[in-house]
Amino acid sequence: MAAEGPVGAPPSGGMRADAQRNRQTVLAAAAEVFVTSGVDAPIRQIAARAGVGMATIYRHFPTRADLVTAVYRHQIEECATAGPSLLAGADSPFEALHQWIDLFVDFLVTKHGLADALQSDSDRFAALHAYFLDRLLPVCAQLLDVAVEAGEIRPGIQPYELMRGIGNLCIGRDNDPRYDPRRLIALLLQGLRQPHAS
Repeated sequence: MAAEGPVGAPPSGGMRADAQRNRQTVLAAAAEVFVTSGVDAPIRQIAARAGVGMATIYRHFPTRADLVTAVYRHQIEECATAGPSLLAGADSPFEALHQWIDLFVDFLVTKHGLADALQSDSDRFAALHAYFLDRLLPVCAQLLDVAVEAGEIRPGIQPYELMRGIGNLCIGRDNDPRYDPRRLIALLLQGLRQPHAS
């Protein structure tokens, strides 16, 4: 992971390799736990999933807000770096876009509850939102541009509108077991396709 900026407990440039591995393991475990149990999940549950002691988590992330912020940034980076590799490895630009949207939805699911967790720190939340847009809008734009150039989707789709629309479709997922936003997102993506590309 790239070194983090001022928001979100940046890793020290001199952090030992095992400490850096522990930090990454904790972030991955916390992201998984947040998806299933929300950001208020017990720290011991995250420690158990990561296979580390609670002291290790508190050493890296003194507060829950620090942990939530770091998970949020970690997932933004994973989503941002996935775009180019998906383009290189997918069967088509549309398939790369579809796979990236799946990752983006996973990220949005983990993000659930972030505002509540950081409600007492609106500056941190605002900085994270700006970071989210700075890192992910260009990736979405690149995926859209390549798919348009390949003739697979219609031109004129704005990355912000697409990401915002997907975010809006994910709202309400957690409190309604009958609602699966991925089905509607798949329909949305099909609607972007050029008629001859379907």
